[in-house]
Amino acid sequence: MRLAIAPGGCSGLTYDLQFRQATKSTDQVLKIDQLKVVIAAKHLASCEGLAIDYSEDLMGGNFRFTNPLAKQTCGCGVSFSLEAPPQDALIADCTPADIPAFPSGAV
Repeated sequence: MRLAIAPGGCSGLTYDLQFRQATKSTDQVLKIDQLKVVIAAKHLASCEGLAIDYSEDLMGGNFRFTNPLAKQTCGCGVSFSLEAPPQDALIADCTPADIPAFPSGAV
């Protein structure tokens, strides 16, 4: 599984998960149990402590991302910002992130 951070969403950045076999020489490969997570070295620092979970609700199943480095997150669940916005610039659906640190085992 490849994890990337891409521009987009109402907070400025989104997570991108893809299932690919190929890796690049600059990639970091993290092994969690039987799962290999590949991430470009340039995105690694932005994902320190990131927790990825899969859950299902009435709307279906989806991956959930919790990043303790996020300064702003959006109700969509995948859009975030690593910089705190000015208070008067918050989009109605976006809120400053108040995410507790995760225990060991997070990516």
